[in-house]
Amino acid sequence: MIRIEELSKRFADVTAVNNVSLFIEKGTIYGLLGPNGAGKTTLINILCGLLPPTGGKVTIGNYDIRKNIHQIKEIIGVIPQDMAIYEDLSAYDNVKFFASLYGVRGQELKESVMNVLEFTGLKDAAKKYPRTFSGGMKRRLNIACGLAHNPEIIFMDEPTVGIDPQSRNHILESVKKLNKQGCTVIYTTHYMEEAESICSKIAIIDHGKIIAEGTNEELKSLIKDKSRFIVSMKTDYPVDTEKLSRIQGVLHVETLGNKVFIDNDRGVNNLTQIISYFIGNEIPVNNLELDVPNLEMVFLTLTGRKLRDH
Repeated sequence: MIRIEELSKRFADVTAVNNVSLFIEKGTIYGLLGPNGAGKTTLINILCGLLPPTGGKVTIGNYDIRKNIHQIKEIIGVIPQDMAIYEDLSAYDNVKFFASLYGVRGQELKESVMNVLEFTGLKDAAKKYPRTFSGGMKRRLNIACGLAHNPEIIFMDEPTVGIDPQSRNHILESVKKLNKQGCTVIYTTHYMEEAESICSKIAIIDHGKIIAEGTNEELKSLIKDKSRFIVSMKTDYPVDTEKLSRIQGVLHVETLGNKVFIDNDRGVNNLTQIISYFIGNEIPVNNLELDVPNLEMVFLTLTGRKLRDH
C-alpha cells in the first residue's frame, strides 16, 4: 500500500527525516511513535504531498509521490495536528466545505457530511459553531473534515493532543472502527499507551530515524532482558535517585509523585539491595511490584531517554 525507500528531508543544516525505509500494508493501523520533534510530522507532510522530499522514493498504491500527487490526494485523508477548521462556519458547513474540495456533490455530499458528524459524535452539534466547542469537540470536528470524502488511507497526526480523556477514548474507538471498515490508518503519537492500544504495527522514530519496527509484542521482546520495579511510598518522600542508580544492575531510576520506577538488568538479582536502600533510609513503603515491559521501556532502552522528554 505505502512503500517508503531511503526517504530524507533536510532543512538547512537540520535533517528532519533521515534515510527512512518502511512498508505499510493495506488495512493496518500503522503507528509512528516518538517524542515531539522526532520527525513524525515532517514524514507525514511528505507522504501527503505537503513537503517535497530531499531524497528517496515514496509509492502510495500504484502512484509515485513525485509524479502522481494529484491521484494520491484523491485517495487519502489528512487530519493534521494543528486545527484545520473555521470558527465562523458551523460544524456542518466546515465538513461540507472540505468534502466539496474533493469533488463530493449533491445528495452524496449531504449524506457524507451527516454520516461523519454522526460517526464523530457531533450530529447534535451540526448547526453549532466551533468557537463554542470544547477542545475535544474541535479535535473530533477536525477528524470529521478529513473523513467526509471517504478516503482509503487516513493520516492522523497526534489527533489526541491536549484533550480530555473522554474525547481521547472516543477518537481511539473511532480509529478502530475506521480500520474495521477497511481504511488504512497511519497514526502518529508520543503516547505509548495509544500505540499499544490501537496499532497493529509500530515504528519507533527518533531524530528522524526509524530505530525499531514491529508489532507491540515484537518490540517489547527487544527488552526481554530488562525488568522494572515500581516502589509505592506512603507519601512523597525525597529519594536519592543517583544512589539507587549505583546499585549493580540498575539501569535507570525515575520518581513520579509517591512512586519510584527502577529499570533493571533482568540477569542481576538486586532486589535485596533495592529494598535495603528504602529500609536503611527509613522510607515508608506501601507496595513493591514487578512491572511488565512496555513501549516506554523499549524507547528508553534504545535511546537512553523517555518518550516525553523535550
